[in-house]
Amino acid sequence: MTIICPLSLKDVSVGYNGQAVANEISFSLRPNEIFGFIGLNGEGKTTLIKTILGLREPLLGQINVFESPSGKQNIKKKVAYLPEKFMPSWFMKGEEFIQFSASLYGRDVKSEALHSMADSLALDKDCLSQRVQTYSKGMGQKLGLMATILTGAPLLVLDEPMSGLDPLARVKVKRILQSCKEERQTIFLSSHILSDLDELCDRIAVIDSGHIKYLGSPHELKKKMNEGSLERAFLSVIGRK
Repeated sequence: MTIICPLSLKDVSVGYNGQAVANEISFSLRPNEIFGFIGLNGEGKTTLIKTILGLREPLLGQINVFESPSGKQNIKKKVAYLPEKFMPSWFMKGEEFIQFSASLYGRDVKSEALHSMADSLALDKDCLSQRVQTYSKGMGQKLGLMATILTGAPLLVLDEPMSGLDPLARVKVKRILQSCKEERQTIFLSSHILSDLDELCDRIAVIDSGHIKYLGSPHELKKKMNEGSLERAFLSVIGRK
């Protein structure tokens, strides 16, 4: 049986105006894994994500999504993206926004599935009939997560998905992301909340000074650095302890 790689990068450099911020980035995602991308601010994480999505051209290297070059029309419905600064359309109602997002992927979300996920995220389902302009930051983030996941796309790209969420909501999001994995979705995510990544991720990549400094499981990084937490192991591997 042929295994199709959801995402692969080979010797990719990204940046602005010909100036690279990340260099020679290479890694491949395995089907149905949760993969974390970790680095300090300014390391080019969001720029790399935009390049993966085909929103920017790499300076060098090759990015394939389900074995097609990134940005190609034939793979657009296979990838769903939640940006770091998610801003839902303020004039739409919550359910309208989710249904609109799903329609871009040829899906129609049943009310039962929508309400079930709202319950799973501790979002009052009555909010779905309200305009998004009435939402708090946390409510808007939950709406974005719902809309992204309910596309049914086999690859989810999440940039700071826990932004604005309280501890209860974070626990619930982690449960949902584990369920996505069980439903055979692959997840690529970037987050500064390393304790969440430690719980969630099968593997992580650490970027520092524009290069990948570690690629492997959170457990192996903690073991390698002789640290009890992923945060301290991360700081050790980038020399900022």
